Amino acid sequence: MSKVFIVSKRQIQLFIVVAVLIILTGVYLSWNQSRPVSGQAGEPRVFQLVTGEFKTQTADGKEIEVYTWHPGTLFVSKGEATELHISGVNGNSHPFVIEGLGIRGEVTKGKTTVVRFTPEKEGTYPILCLTHTDMRHGGPMVGYIVVQ
Repeated sequence: MSKVFIVSKRQIQLFIVVAVLIILTGVYLSWNQSRPVSGQAGEPRVFQLVTGEFKTQTADGKEIEVYTWHPGTLFVSKGEATELHISGVNGNSHPFVIEGLGIRGEVTKGKTTVVRFTPEKEGTYPILCLTHTDMRHGGPMVGYIVVQ
């Protein structure tokens, strides 16, 4: 004896609706729902910098020291709210300018200086210490902000 299944038009419609819902649910769950890391629009991107120092002696016993910014290069996006937290570790005072961004400040040993800006133009902007400008003065102490 053969079994015969009778499928009504209503059952076919129900099957199609369920199949479409399953497909849409799968697409929704696999969709790339990326969100900004900060979670809030307008929250600045924060960079931690420190002042550093290297010392050595030449063969004739002369001591050489140079000061640096660590890290030496930062990459920022155009229009991105940015905050630099610069901590003074080596050297007593580092008055500085960020050329092209109109920023001036000073970092002192044991303290953190906070600088906020939003770059509007792409380019490379040097962070220059005004105390350590050349080898005679423990420099050049220069870092770079690259705006892309």
